Amino acid sequence: MKAESYGPKWFTTELIILLAALLFLSPFYFVLANSFKSFAELLTDTSGLPKSLNWHNYERAWEVLKFPRALRNSLLITVFSDLCMIVVSSMAAYRLLRRPTKANQILFSLFIAAMVVPFQAVMIPLVKVGNWLHFLNSLPGIVLCYTGLGVSFAIFLYHGFMKSIPLEIEEAAVMDGCTPYGIFWRIVFPLLKPMTITVVVLQSLWMWNDFLLPLLILQKPELQTIQLATNSLFGQFMKQWDLALAALVMGIVPILVFFLILQRHIIQGITAGAVKG
Repeated sequence: MKAESYGPKWFTTELIILLAALLFLSPFYFVLANSFKSFAELLTDTSGLPKSLNWHNYERAWEVLKFPRALRNSLLITVFSDLCMIVVSSMAAYRLLRRPTKANQILFSLFIAAMVVPFQAVMIPLVKVGNWLHFLNSLPGIVLCYTGLGVSFAIFLYHGFMKSIPLEIEEAAVMDGCTPYGIFWRIVFPLLKPMTITVVVLQSLWMWNDFLLPLLILQKPELQTIQLATNSLFGQFMKQWDLALAALVMGIVPILVFFLILQRHIIQGITAGAVKG
């Protein structure tokens, strides 16, 4: 890079980026710093650093919230919802793209239109239908709900990415006697790895942090996710901020590590899907 590139304009841009980063990271600082404070210290000195690393909050939150059970429920819901979403969305997108009939074009348009429908508009009918089908208060039921709510966005991403896969590869497989399912699972699906990781990361962030749908579907205490368990610390006459902040940190760490490990695949998947259209 040339020396003149490091001028006042470059310095101003870097300063703005740094300030924006500090602004967006400030909530993480408050959550992490206050999770080590006692309740009294938290109320008197919210913005300061803790006087000592008090792990008692984490120990109490682990026991009071039955955190291993909540973590297990969140993991089961996220993992199985991702699996169902990947299988259904990838196969649907492949069919809609490779068989561009009028009916498939209309169906794809309906999937795209479903993306703009807010969840608040369908949550009451969803609960009524769930009550009729008896999948309230069950992990398979909420997995089915997440799959149905997330499949439109996943199809949209897969559909755009598959346009970059040469059709000649599939034609060569047909000449070798490969079946349609064999073509998809043995040839096409492995090529979808960047987009599959993108779908998994984006949908996992949504499902892991979601509060409203589990609140509607899962009423039994033994089925609570991390978000529902943390919400139990707040009542009409009691707010246990010291335990809640510790629980928030324990809930953030798994999905944060997962995102940091796979974040480079998100950019790769999205950019690859936008190359050819």
